[in-house]
Amino acid sequence: MKVGGQAVIEGVLMMGKKVVVAVRNSEGKIVIEEIAKKSPSQSKFFKIPFLRGIVSLFYSLYYGIYALDRSAEISSGQKMKKSETFWSIFLAVVMAVGLFIISPVMITNLLGFLKQNEFLFSLTEGLIRIAMFLIYVGIISLLKDVKRIFQYHGAEHMSIHTYEAGEELTVENAVKYSTIHPRCGTNFAMIFLIASIIVFSLLGIVKPNSLAWRVVIRVVFIPLVIGVAYEFLRISARRSKISKIFILPGLLLQKLTTAKPDESQLAVAIAALKEAISEENSADAQVDHEGPEFFG
Repeated sequence: MKVGGQAVIEGVLMMGKKVVVAVRNSEGKIVIEEIAKKSPSQSKFFKIPFLRGIVSLFYSLYYGIYALDRSAEISSGQKMKKSETFWSIFLAVVMAVGLFIISPVMITNLLGFLKQNEFLFSLTEGLIRIAMFLIYVGIISLLKDVKRIFQYHGAEHMSIHTYEAGEELTVENAVKYSTIHPRCGTNFAMIFLIASIIVFSLLGIVKPNSLAWRVVIRVVFIPLVIGVAYEFLRISARRSKISKIFILPGLLLQKLTTAKPDESQLAVAIAALKEAISEENSADAQVDHEGPEFFG
């Protein structure tokens, strides 16, 4: 079956037959919590092309945010307030849309000679968006706390590689695998940025090319771009020679968003994965092997 996960604070979220999070607490012990007894892979929406991308992203964000909160509480031993979580999420969404969706449009609009050619406008805007995203990732990768999360991100990928290779889930087996994985959320992000160039340039043909219109369609049609990017991600997971071309930028970017973990971090990721694929106490013992591409 397909599995996926996310790095959290001093731990890893894993989604398989069920959804669990494993975190190393302040005493050095691994704490494992079950977030959902049933895998979201059984949702009928995962059978619908393009729509399944939005559904998969929703589940990844929903469980990811919850796991991030719990990992902060477990690792620090302090309870988080719900209001703090809400405003953190709200500000993060506003900043992401403003920085990576709206601001590249406004910057490109300053180049007057591009306004009458929607393809060149969208291409330039897309390159600016990609550049801003790369700069952002490069900056945060220098932060100490983020480096720790990126190590757990690498541990997540290495444990999943071990599982997909059919080997026993042990630290000894996992250490030899790469921190890079083609089904990573970083790949999805890069595919999304590239797909946005194509989608937005085509949408610009059917309406007047004003700044207001460009901003509106980029916000309104985010779900469409998500759907397109997700389908490319599914294709890339087959690891054909052609698909490797599409995911190469994302694979290279993972050099920044993942880092080599130590054995204690690998042990956390493996503990999470073992519990996620365990059928004990699982309400969903039979999982579709052609299920969704969980982001990680």
